[in-house]
Amino acid sequence: MYIPEHFRVRDQETAVAFMRANPFAILISQTPEGPFATHLPLAVHPEGERVTLRGHVARANPHWQYLESQPQAFVIFHGPHAYISTANYLTRENVPTWNYGAVHVHGEARVFSEPEQLLPMLHDLIGTFEPRYAEQWAELREEYRQRMLSHIVGFEITVTKIEAKLKLSQNRTKQEQENVISSLCLSDDTAISGTAQLMREQGLGVKNEQK
Repeated sequence: MYIPEHFRVRDQETAVAFMRANPFAILISQTPEGPFATHLPLAVHPEGERVTLRGHVARANPHWQYLESQPQAFVIFHGPHAYISTANYLTRENVPTWNYGAVHVHGEARVFSEPEQLLPMLHDLIGTFEPRYAEQWAELREEYRQRMLSHIVGFEITVTKIEAKLKLSQNRTKQEQENVISSLCLSDDTAISGTAQLMREQGLGVKNEQK
């Protein structure tokens, strides 16, 4: 990924936090016919310097077979994004741009389909996205649960490389950053207002400077 130094995230903790806040990712594998992508939620687990991703695909989805034959995986986590108008800048000679956050992850995948391996992965996802569903899942008929498990294939990716980019007007003045944040906050679109929130979290703008 092309990352100008203004926008490069060097802190792994920040990158992992972004991944966890935006867990609906794109898993990409290389196949003989070209790249193959699946959109899916992932559980992100940092353990010191080691990071693992866990998830599953439908058994009918050939992606698990691609991971099995070619374990090298590529995952894109994408977050809020917004068009940035030149009306936010203090000088006229400027062009519009787009603010966004993205993390690219490379790793080695391990595929599994045995119930005793799938259940911990499912419990992991349930705990991540809806802990209260654990009780409902436990009360479902065993026959139904086993049938559902037979329709999925799980995987775990051991991360080998993380590239993180937050393009959030870091190359603009504090006042211009504040103008961008204020304009984005006016939107009812959460992708746009979320970009403003991400800028605040990164310490951008006049208000953060005054704290």
